[in-house]
Amino acid sequence: MCGIVGYIGGRDAYPIVIKGLQRLEYRGYDSAGVALINEKNSLNIYKKAGKVKDLEDFVKDRDISGSVGMGHTRWATHGEPSDRNSHPHQSGDGRLAIIHNGIIENYGPLKEELITRGHEFKSDTDTEVLIHLIEDIQKEGNLSLEESVRTALHQVIGAFAIVIIDKESPNELIAARKGSPMVIGVGKGEYFIASDATPIVEYTKNVIYLNDNEIAYLKRDELIIKSIDNIIQTPYIQELNLKLEMLEKGGYDHFMLKEIYEQPRSIYDSMRGRIYPLEGKVQLGGLVEYSEKLRNANRIIIVACGTSWHAGLVGEYLIEEFARLPVEVEYASEFRYRNPVIYENDIVIAISQSGETADTMAAIELAKEKGATILGICNVVGSSIPRLTHGGAYTHAGPEIGVASTKAFTAQVTVLTLIAFYAAQIKGTLSQSKLTSLLTELESIPSLVEKALATNDIIVKIAEEFKDSTNCIFLGRGTGFPVALEGALKLKEISYIHAEGYPAAEMKHGPIALIDEQMPVIVIATKNSSYEKVISNIQEVKARKGKIIAIVTEGDTEVKNMADYVIEIPHADEAFLPLLATIPLQLISYHIAVMRGCNVDQPRNLAKSVTVE
Repeated sequence: MCGIVGYIGGRDAYPIVIKGLQRLEYRGYDSAGVALINEKNSLNIYKKAGKVKDLEDFVKDRDISGSVGMGHTRWATHGEPSDRNSHPHQSGDGRLAIIHNGIIENYGPLKEELITRGHEFKSDTDTEVLIHLIEDIQKEGNLSLEESVRTALHQVIGAFAIVIIDKESPNELIAARKGSPMVIGVGKGEYFIASDATPIVEYTKNVIYLNDNEIAYLKRDELIIKSIDNIIQTPYIQELNLKLEMLEKGGYDHFMLKEIYEQPRSIYDSMRGRIYPLEGKVQLGGLVEYSEKLRNANRIIIVACGTSWHAGLVGEYLIEEFARLPVEVEYASEFRYRNPVIYENDIVIAISQSGETADTMAAIELAKEKGATILGICNVVGSSIPRLTHGGAYTHAGPEIGVASTKAFTAQVTVLTLIAFYAAQIKGTLSQSKLTSLLTELESIPSLVEKALATNDIIVKIAEEFKDSTNCIFLGRGTGFPVALEGALKLKEISYIHAEGYPAAEMKHGPIALIDEQMPVIVIATKNSSYEKVISNIQEVKARKGKIIAIVTEGDTEVKNMADYVIEIPHADEAFLPLLATIPLQLISYHIAVMRGCNVDQPRNLAKSVTVE
C-alpha cells in the first residue's frame, strides 16, 4: 500500500525518484522520503510527514546529488504518520537504509530480541526492525550484505517489497519481494525499481516483474536475480503496453473525473475483440482452456474486496440469470479465515483492479489448495493475480490513478457480463437469437454511457443541494442493488458523508427509521422487472418526508412526478443497468466531494492497492 521507487545508473537519481513518487502518490501519501548516495559515498536521507510536495520543500538547498537513490510514499500501518515513522529507515550504525511495502507480522518478537542485543529504535515501524535484523546478522556472522538480506528474509513472517542501499557498497541496490508487487525497469546502463510500472514507463518499456521470494541485485551494468534459497533465476523481460499520457490528467481537474469520462473507451476496450454480435458469439481466450470445466461446474465462487466485490455481486445476478449456475460472492478477507467448503469442480473467480490485493491473493491460494479452478479478472498485466490463477481475462481499463475506483468497476462488470454470456453460450442456456440480441445491445453500451455522462450539469445542481448532508441512503433492486452499494461507497470514500446502500425492499426492515426531511435517498428506479416495486418503495420514503433523487429511464414520467430530483439515463436491457446507472452516482460523489473541499484523488486514510492484510 506504499509507493516504492529506486534508481541506479548514470543520471541524477533524485529527479527520477521524486517524479516517481509523484506518480505513485495514489498508493500512499501520509509521508514521503528519499535516500541518496553521493559521490563521496555519503548516505543522505530526507523524509517528511505529509505529501510529496512537503518533502520537496524540505530538501530545498540540501545535498540531493548522487546517481543511486530510492524513495517511498507511505500509507501507515505500524506507527502514526510522522517524520520519524517515515521511510527510509536506517540500521543502527547508519550504514544501511531500507524502504518497505507490506507488513512484517513477527516484528514484535524480533524487536524484543534485537533490543536485548543492544539495538535502539527510533520509530514505531516494523520496517526499522527488518533493517536492524539485517545489520545484526551481517555483523554477527561477518556476512556479505547479500547473505545477510537472504538470511533475514528467511526469518521474517509476512509480506514485503523492499529496497536496500549500503553506503559501503555505493554502486549496488538490493530489492526483494514476497506478497507485495515489485517491478524492475531495464535501461541501457541503468535500472529502475518501482512498486508498479507508472514511474518507469517514462524511461523504458522493458520490465521484469519479480516473483515471490526473489531477490534482485542491481548494479549499473548488471542485474542478477536469485531465489531466497540462492538459486539463480532467469528473468522474463516484457514490454509495457502503457503510454505516458495515460498517467496525466489531460486537462481535467482531477484524475477521478478524467477516469469517469474515460468509461466509454474503457468499457469498449474491455469487450473489444471478444464479442461478435453478427455471429451471436462471445470469445474469451483466457477461458477457452477451461470451458469444459465451466460447462460442468457445480457452482462459481467470486472472491473480491471493496468495489470489486460490488462488481462480483453484479456478476452473481448475471451468471445465475443467463448461465443458470449458482454463484456465491465472498469478501476475500472473510473467505480465507472461515474454512470454506470448496470442491474440485468449483470455479473461483478472483477480481482485483491492481492484481495485488493481499486478501484476494490469499483466497486464491486457499482455493487452489482445495483443487478448485481459479480464474482472474484483473486490470494490470504482469501483476500477481494473473500469475496465480489458471486463466481469466484482463479488463483493459488502462491505469486508474484516482484512489476511488470508477472505470475499473465498469470494466470489471463488462468482463463479468461477457463471462455470463460465455457460460450461457457453452451451456446452451440462452437461445441463439437472445444471445445475438444481447450482444448487439452490449456493443452499443459505450455510446449510451456517453449519453449518461451528459447528465453532468444536472448533477452539479443536485450536488449543490446536498453537499452539506451528513447521511445518505442508496436504494436499488436486482442488479440495481450492487449499484446502490457502489454508489454509497463512492460517496463515503471521497466526501466523508456517511452513506449506506440497501436493497429497496429492505427499507421497511430497519433503515426506514432513519428517514426524515433531512435525509437524501438516491433510488435506482429504471424501467425493469422491479419497476413497480421500486415505485412503492419511493412512496414509502416520500410518506416520511425523505428527499428522493431518482435515477430513471429516459422519458419516464411516473417517477418524475414523485421524486424531488431526477437524473435520466438511456434505456437498455436490465442486464446492462449497472454500466449506465453507476455513471451519475460517480458524478454525484465527485461533485459533492469537490464542493466540500475534499482531496478527491487521495481521500484520507485510503490507498489504491491494498497489499497488506
